[in-house]
Amino acid sequence: MLTPPENRSIPSKQRVVLGMSGGVDSSVAAALLLREGYEVVGVTMKVWPQDCLSRAEDKCCGPQAVADARGVAHALGIPHYVVDESEDFSRYVIDYFASEYRSGRTPNPCVVCNEKLKFGRMAEKAAKYGASLVATGHYARIAQQDGHLELHRAADSRKDQSYFLFSLGQEQLEKILFPLGHLTKLEIRAIAKELGLKVHNKEDSQEICFVPGNDYTAFLKSHLGEDSFHKGGIYDTAGHYLGEHEGIELYTVGQRKGLPGGSKEPRYVVRIEPEHKRVIVGAASELLTSRFRISRCSWSPAFSGRSAEATVKIRYNHTGCLAVITRDSDGTASVSLPVPQRAVTPGQAAVFYQGDLVLGGGWIESLSPDCTLP
Repeated sequence: MLTPPENRSIPSKQRVVLGMSGGVDSSVAAALLLREGYEVVGVTMKVWPQDCLSRAEDKCCGPQAVADARGVAHALGIPHYVVDESEDFSRYVIDYFASEYRSGRTPNPCVVCNEKLKFGRMAEKAAKYGASLVATGHYARIAQQDGHLELHRAADSRKDQSYFLFSLGQEQLEKILFPLGHLTKLEIRAIAKELGLKVHNKEDSQEICFVPGNDYTAFLKSHLGEDSFHKGGIYDTAGHYLGEHEGIELYTVGQRKGLPGGSKEPRYVVRIEPEHKRVIVGAASELLTSRFRISRCSWSPAFSGRSAEATVKIRYNHTGCLAVITRDSDGTASVSLPVPQRAVTPGQAAVFYQGDLVLGGGWIESLSPDCTLP
Protein backbone atom coordinates (compact mmCIF):
# COMPACT_ATOMS: atom_id res chain seq x y z
CA MET A 1 0.00 0.00 0.00
CA LEU A 2 1.36 3.41 -0.98
CA THR A 3 2.31 5.88 1.70
CA PRO A 4 0.88 9.36 0.95
CA PRO A 5 3.74 11.73 0.14
CA GLU A 6 2.88 14.13 2.94
CA ASN A 7 3.25 11.24 5.42
CA ARG A 8 6.64 9.93 4.32
CA SER A 9 8.85 8.85 7.19
CA ILE A 10 10.87 12.06 7.30
CA PRO A 11 11.12 13.63 10.77
CA SER A 12 9.78 17.13 11.27
CA LYS A 13 11.97 20.00 12.43
CA GLN A 14 14.36 19.28 9.60
CA ARG A 15 15.57 22.25 7.62
CA VAL A 16 14.40 22.30 4.02
CA VAL A 17 15.40 24.60 1.18
CA LEU A 18 12.33 25.63 -0.80
CA GLY A 19 12.60 26.92 -4.36
CA MET A 20 10.45 30.06 -4.45
CA SER A 21 9.40 31.42 -7.82
CA GLY A 22 7.22 34.22 -6.49
CA GLY A 23 4.05 32.40 -7.57
CA VAL A 24 1.16 31.05 -5.54
CA ASP A 25 2.31 27.42 -5.70
CA SER A 26 5.73 27.77 -4.07
CA SER A 27 4.28 30.31 -1.62
CA VAL A 28 1.66 27.85 -0.37
CA ALA A 29 4.31 25.10 -0.34
CA ALA A 30 6.24 27.23 2.16
CA ALA A 31 3.19 27.63 4.37
CA LEU A 32 2.39 23.91 4.31
CA LEU A 33 5.94 22.95 5.19
CA LEU A 34 5.89 25.34 8.14
CA ARG A 35 2.57 23.83 9.24
CA GLU A 36 4.15 20.36 9.14
CA GLY A 37 6.99 21.51 11.40
CA TYR A 38 9.83 21.99 8.94
CA GLU A 39 12.30 24.85 9.22
CA VAL A 40 12.01 26.50 5.81
CA VAL A 41 14.64 28.50 3.96
CA GLY A 42 13.34 30.20 0.81
CA VAL A 43 15.66 30.36 -2.20
CA THR A 44 15.00 32.04 -5.54
CA MET A 45 17.32 31.27 -8.41
CA LYS A 46 18.42 34.22 -10.52
CA VAL A 47 18.80 32.65 -13.94
CA TRP A 48 18.81 35.68 -16.20
CA PRO A 49 22.12 37.26 -17.29
CA GLN A 50 22.39 40.94 -16.39
CA ASP A 51 21.95 42.06 -20.01
CA CYS A 52 18.62 40.18 -20.23
CA LEU A 53 16.91 41.49 -17.11
CA SER A 54 14.64 43.88 -19.05
CA ARG A 55 13.14 40.87 -20.88
CA ALA A 56 12.75 38.98 -17.62
CA GLU A 57 10.69 41.59 -15.78
CA ASP A 58 7.44 39.60 -15.72
CA LYS A 59 8.92 36.11 -15.95
CA CYS A 60 8.92 33.40 -13.27
CA CYS A 61 12.56 34.04 -12.43
CA GLY A 62 12.68 37.78 -13.18
CA PRO A 63 13.03 40.78 -10.83
CA GLN A 64 9.29 40.97 -10.04
CA ALA A 65 9.26 37.28 -9.17
CA VAL A 66 12.17 37.83 -6.78
CA ALA A 67 10.30 40.70 -5.15
CA ASP A 68 7.13 38.61 -4.80
CA ALA A 69 9.05 35.69 -3.29
CA ARG A 70 10.80 38.00 -0.84
CA GLY A 71 7.44 39.49 0.17
CA VAL A 72 5.91 36.07 0.82
CA ALA A 73 8.96 34.97 2.82
CA HIS A 74 8.67 38.10 4.96
CA ALA A 75 4.94 37.49 5.51
CA LEU A 76 5.59 33.90 6.59
CA GLY A 77 8.61 34.79 8.72
CA ILE A 78 11.18 32.68 6.88
CA PRO A 79 14.62 33.67 5.55
CA HIS A 80 14.92 34.27 1.83
CA TYR A 81 18.00 34.24 -0.38
CA VAL A 82 18.65 34.88 -4.06
CA VAL A 83 21.28 32.66 -5.67
CA ASP A 84 22.84 33.53 -9.01
CA GLU A 85 22.57 30.54 -11.34
CA SER A 86 22.62 32.55 -14.57
CA GLU A 87 25.87 31.00 -15.80
CA ASP A 88 24.71 27.42 -15.30
CA PHE A 89 21.23 28.23 -16.62
CA SER A 90 22.74 29.61 -19.79
CA ARG A 91 25.03 26.59 -20.17
CA TYR A 92 22.62 23.80 -19.24
CA VAL A 93 19.30 25.18 -20.45
CA ILE A 94 19.55 28.03 -22.97
CA ASP A 95 22.50 26.58 -24.90
CA TYR A 96 20.83 23.17 -24.93
CA PHE A 97 17.59 24.75 -26.17
CA ALA A 98 19.31 26.48 -29.07
CA SER A 99 21.53 23.49 -29.89
CA GLU A 100 18.55 21.16 -30.20
CA TYR A 101 16.86 23.45 -32.73
CA ARG A 102 20.12 23.66 -34.68
CA SER A 103 20.11 19.86 -34.81
CA GLY A 104 16.58 19.71 -36.20
CA ARG A 105 15.13 18.57 -32.87
CA THR A 106 12.49 20.10 -30.60
CA PRO A 107 13.86 20.67 -27.08
CA ASN A 108 12.15 20.31 -23.71
CA PRO A 109 14.01 22.77 -21.47
CA CYS A 110 11.81 22.30 -18.40
CA VAL A 111 12.97 18.68 -17.95
CA VAL A 112 16.61 19.75 -18.23
CA CYS A 113 16.13 22.69 -15.85
CA ASN A 114 14.54 20.43 -13.23
CA GLU A 115 17.27 17.82 -13.49
CA LYS A 116 20.30 20.09 -13.70
CA LEU A 117 19.28 23.12 -11.65
CA LYS A 118 16.20 22.79 -9.43
CA PHE A 119 17.08 19.31 -8.24
CA GLY A 120 20.74 19.44 -9.18
CA ARG A 121 22.51 22.66 -8.32
CA MET A 122 19.95 23.73 -5.73
CA ALA A 123 20.18 20.38 -3.97
CA GLU A 124 23.97 20.74 -3.88
CA LYS A 125 23.68 24.20 -2.34
CA ALA A 126 21.12 23.12 0.24
CA ALA A 127 23.95 21.83 2.44
CA LYS A 128 25.36 25.36 2.62
CA TYR A 129 22.15 26.37 4.37
CA GLY A 130 22.33 23.39 6.70
CA ALA A 131 19.47 21.63 4.89
CA SER A 132 19.22 18.01 3.82
CA LEU A 133 15.97 18.38 1.84
CA VAL A 134 14.77 20.39 -1.16
CA ALA A 135 11.14 21.26 -1.83
CA THR A 136 9.31 22.94 -4.69
CA GLY A 137 5.77 23.83 -5.70
CA HIS A 138 5.63 21.16 -8.39
CA TYR A 139 2.42 19.19 -8.82
CA ALA A 140 3.65 15.64 -8.29
CA ARG A 141 3.83 13.05 -5.51
CA ILE A 142 6.55 10.83 -4.10
CA ALA A 143 5.53 7.55 -2.49
CA GLN A 144 7.34 4.72 -0.74
CA GLN A 145 6.80 1.23 -2.11
CA ASP A 146 8.69 -2.01 -1.45
CA GLY A 147 11.78 -0.28 -0.11
CA HIS A 148 12.12 2.31 -2.87
CA LEU A 149 10.64 5.64 -3.81
CA GLU A 150 8.28 6.18 -6.72
CA LEU A 151 7.25 9.30 -8.58
CA HIS A 152 3.48 9.59 -9.05
CA ARG A 153 1.09 11.93 -10.78
CA ALA A 154 -0.40 14.76 -8.73
CA ALA A 155 -3.96 14.58 -7.44
CA ASP A 156 -4.88 17.48 -9.74
CA SER A 157 -4.59 15.87 -13.17
CA ARG A 158 -5.00 19.22 -14.94
CA LYS A 159 -1.89 20.63 -13.27
CA ASP A 160 0.19 17.45 -12.96
CA GLN A 161 3.89 18.07 -13.72
CA SER A 162 5.29 14.56 -13.27
CA TYR A 163 6.07 14.51 -17.02
CA PHE A 164 8.81 17.09 -16.45
CA LEU A 165 10.31 15.14 -13.54
CA PHE A 166 10.71 11.67 -15.07
CA SER A 167 14.52 11.79 -15.06
CA LEU A 168 14.85 12.16 -11.28
CA GLY A 169 16.53 9.11 -9.75
CA GLN A 170 16.31 7.47 -6.33
CA GLU A 171 19.13 9.56 -4.87
CA GLN A 172 17.34 12.75 -5.84
CA LEU A 173 13.86 11.60 -4.78
CA GLU A 174 15.19 10.81 -1.30
CA LYS A 175 15.95 14.50 -0.79
CA ILE A 176 12.80 16.01 -2.35
CA LEU A 177 9.45 17.11 -0.95
CA PHE A 178 6.41 18.02 -3.06
CA PRO A 179 3.99 19.57 -0.54
CA LEU A 180 1.30 20.30 -3.14
CA GLY A 181 0.98 16.88 -4.73
CA HIS A 182 -2.23 15.97 -2.92
CA LEU A 183 -3.99 19.31 -3.51
CA THR A 184 -5.86 20.95 -6.39
CA LYS A 185 -5.10 24.39 -7.75
CA LEU A 186 -8.37 25.75 -6.36
CA GLU A 187 -7.46 24.49 -2.90
CA ILE A 188 -4.01 26.05 -3.14
CA ARG A 189 -5.38 29.45 -4.11
CA ALA A 190 -7.89 29.22 -1.26
CA ILE A 191 -5.09 28.53 1.22
CA ALA A 192 -3.08 31.48 -0.09
CA LYS A 193 -6.10 33.78 0.22
CA GLU A 194 -6.82 32.54 3.74
CA LEU A 195 -3.21 33.32 4.69
CA GLY A 196 -3.51 36.79 3.23
CA LEU A 197 -0.75 36.25 0.67
CA LYS A 198 -0.82 38.89 -2.06
CA VAL A 199 0.06 36.30 -4.71
CA HIS A 200 -3.15 34.29 -4.14
CA ASN A 201 -4.60 35.42 -7.49
CA LYS A 202 -1.34 35.75 -9.42
CA GLU A 203 -1.64 34.23 -12.89
CA ASP A 204 0.28 31.08 -13.75
CA SER A 205 3.16 31.35 -16.19
CA GLN A 206 2.20 29.71 -19.50
CA GLU A 207 5.44 30.30 -21.40
CA ILE A 208 9.01 29.06 -21.37
CA CYS A 209 10.53 31.49 -18.92
CA PHE A 210 13.43 32.68 -21.09
CA VAL A 211 11.49 33.17 -24.36
CA PRO A 212 9.79 36.60 -24.22
CA GLY A 213 6.30 36.58 -25.68
CA ASN A 214 6.77 32.91 -26.60
CA ASP A 215 8.45 34.18 -29.78
CA TYR A 216 10.88 31.34 -30.46
CA THR A 217 12.01 32.80 -33.78
CA ALA A 218 13.03 36.13 -32.27
CA PHE A 219 14.78 34.40 -29.38
CA LEU A 220 16.77 32.06 -31.61
CA LYS A 221 17.77 34.90 -33.91
CA SER A 222 18.92 36.87 -30.90
CA HIS A 223 20.78 33.98 -29.25
CA LEU A 224 22.30 32.28 -32.29
CA GLY A 225 22.51 35.12 -34.75
CA GLU A 226 20.38 35.00 -37.89
CA ASP A 227 23.45 34.51 -40.10
CA SER A 228 24.18 31.17 -38.45
CA PHE A 229 20.85 29.58 -39.34
CA HIS A 230 20.95 26.48 -41.55
CA LYS A 231 19.05 27.59 -44.64
CA GLY A 232 17.98 25.10 -47.27
CA GLY A 233 15.13 23.60 -49.23
CA ILE A 234 11.61 22.44 -48.45
CA TYR A 235 10.57 19.14 -50.07
CA ASP A 236 7.52 16.94 -50.01
CA THR A 237 7.77 13.26 -49.07
CA ALA A 238 7.99 12.30 -52.74
CA GLY A 239 11.16 14.39 -53.09
CA HIS A 240 9.66 17.34 -54.99
CA TYR A 241 11.26 20.71 -54.29
CA LEU A 242 8.74 23.25 -52.98
CA GLY A 243 10.82 26.27 -52.02
CA GLU A 244 13.48 27.66 -49.72
CA HIS A 245 13.42 28.04 -45.95
CA GLU A 246 15.31 30.46 -43.71
CA GLY A 247 16.70 27.83 -41.35
CA ILE A 248 15.83 24.42 -39.96
CA GLU A 249 15.98 26.10 -36.55
CA LEU A 250 12.60 27.67 -37.31
CA TYR A 251 10.71 24.41 -37.84
CA THR A 252 9.47 21.51 -35.74
CA VAL A 253 7.62 18.29 -36.54
CA GLY A 254 3.87 18.88 -36.81
CA GLN A 255 4.24 22.55 -37.72
CA ARG A 256 1.91 23.98 -40.37
CA LYS A 257 2.65 27.70 -40.27
CA GLY A 258 5.25 29.12 -42.66
CA LEU A 259 5.10 26.38 -45.30
CA PRO A 260 4.65 26.88 -49.07
CA GLY A 261 1.06 27.01 -50.32
CA GLY A 262 -0.44 25.63 -53.50
CA SER A 263 -1.55 22.28 -52.07
CA LYS A 264 -5.13 21.01 -52.11
CA GLU A 265 -4.78 19.84 -48.51
CA PRO A 266 -2.83 21.28 -45.55
CA ARG A 267 0.87 20.48 -45.34
CA TYR A 268 2.78 19.79 -42.15
CA VAL A 269 6.43 19.32 -41.28
CA VAL A 270 6.84 15.55 -41.04
CA ARG A 271 10.59 15.44 -40.47
CA ILE A 272 13.72 17.57 -40.54
CA GLU A 273 16.98 16.45 -42.13
CA PRO A 274 19.71 18.60 -40.52
CA GLU A 275 22.52 16.90 -42.42
CA HIS A 276 20.97 18.09 -45.72
CA LYS A 277 19.37 21.27 -44.30
CA ARG A 278 16.02 20.02 -45.59
CA VAL A 279 12.52 20.39 -44.21
CA ILE A 280 10.22 17.58 -45.36
CA VAL A 281 6.48 18.25 -45.49
CA GLY A 282 3.46 16.04 -46.08
CA ALA A 283 -0.19 15.44 -45.38
CA ALA A 284 -1.62 15.00 -41.89
CA SER A 285 -1.73 11.23 -42.39
CA GLU A 286 2.03 11.22 -42.93
CA LEU A 287 2.56 12.51 -39.40
CA LEU A 288 1.40 9.21 -37.91
CA THR A 289 4.03 7.01 -36.26
CA SER A 290 3.75 3.53 -34.79
CA ARG A 291 7.34 2.95 -33.62
CA PHE A 292 10.19 5.05 -32.30
CA ARG A 293 13.33 4.83 -30.17
CA ILE A 294 14.30 6.64 -26.99
CA SER A 295 17.68 7.17 -25.35
CA ARG A 296 19.08 8.43 -22.01
CA CYS A 297 16.33 6.51 -20.27
CA SER A 298 15.42 6.71 -16.60
CA TRP A 299 13.32 3.92 -15.08
CA SER A 300 11.56 3.32 -11.79
CA PRO A 301 12.70 0.25 -9.81
CA ALA A 302 9.13 -0.95 -10.40
CA PHE A 303 10.14 -1.66 -14.03
CA SER A 304 12.29 -4.72 -13.45
CA GLY A 305 11.79 -6.70 -16.66
CA ARG A 306 12.90 -6.13 -20.23
CA SER A 307 9.50 -5.14 -21.59
CA ALA A 308 6.25 -3.68 -20.31
CA GLU A 309 2.94 -2.20 -21.36
CA ALA A 310 2.25 1.34 -20.22
CA THR A 311 0.57 4.58 -21.13
CA VAL A 312 2.94 6.99 -22.85
CA LYS A 313 2.84 10.76 -23.17
CA ILE A 314 4.92 11.89 -26.16
CA ARG A 315 4.69 15.54 -25.12
CA TYR A 316 3.36 17.34 -22.07
CA ASN A 317 -0.10 18.15 -23.44
CA HIS A 318 -0.56 14.70 -25.02
CA THR A 319 -3.46 12.78 -23.48
CA GLY A 320 -1.48 9.55 -23.49
CA CYS A 321 -1.88 6.27 -25.37
CA LEU A 322 -1.02 2.57 -25.01
CA ALA A 323 2.61 1.66 -25.65
CA VAL A 324 4.82 -1.42 -25.48
CA ILE A 325 8.35 -0.69 -24.21
CA THR A 326 11.31 -2.95 -24.94
CA ARG A 327 14.52 -2.03 -23.13
CA ASP A 328 17.97 -2.63 -24.57
CA SER A 329 21.24 -3.18 -22.70
CA ASP A 330 22.76 0.08 -23.98
CA GLY A 331 20.28 2.28 -22.09
CA THR A 332 17.99 2.84 -25.05
CA ALA A 333 14.53 1.38 -25.68
CA SER A 334 12.13 0.84 -28.54
CA VAL A 335 8.50 1.86 -28.26
CA SER A 336 5.62 0.35 -30.21
CA LEU A 337 2.26 2.12 -30.44
CA PRO A 338 -0.73 -0.12 -31.24
CA VAL A 339 -2.59 3.05 -32.24
CA PRO A 340 -0.26 5.27 -34.32
CA GLN A 341 0.22 8.78 -32.95
CA ARG A 342 0.57 12.13 -34.66
CA ALA A 343 3.80 14.13 -34.61
CA VAL A 344 6.16 11.99 -32.55
CA THR A 345 8.97 14.53 -32.31
CA PRO A 346 12.71 13.89 -31.87
CA GLY A 347 14.02 15.88 -28.90
CA GLN A 348 10.84 15.61 -26.85
CA ALA A 349 10.48 13.39 -23.80
CA ALA A 350 8.42 10.21 -23.87
CA VAL A 351 7.16 9.48 -20.35
CA PHE A 352 5.48 6.21 -19.36
CA TYR A 353 2.82 5.60 -16.72
CA GLN A 354 1.10 2.65 -15.10
CA GLY A 355 -1.86 4.25 -13.41
CA ASP A 356 -0.42 7.19 -11.46
CA LEU A 357 3.05 5.64 -11.23
CA VAL A 358 5.73 7.19 -13.42
CA LEU A 359 7.35 4.05 -14.81
CA GLY A 360 10.12 6.09 -16.46
CA GLY A 361 10.94 7.80 -19.70
CA GLY A 362 13.53 8.85 -22.22
CA TRP A 363 14.27 11.22 -25.06
CA ILE A 364 12.77 10.55 -28.48
CA GLU A 365 15.64 10.01 -30.92
CA SER A 366 14.21 8.79 -34.20
CA LEU A 367 11.47 6.86 -35.93
CA SER A 368 12.18 3.19 -36.54
CA PRO A 369 12.92 2.11 -40.13
CA ASP A 370 9.48 0.57 -40.61
CA CYS A 371 7.80 3.93 -40.01
CA THR A 372 10.31 6.34 -41.51
CA LEU A 373 8.88 8.23 -44.44
CA PRO A 374 10.50 7.76 -47.87
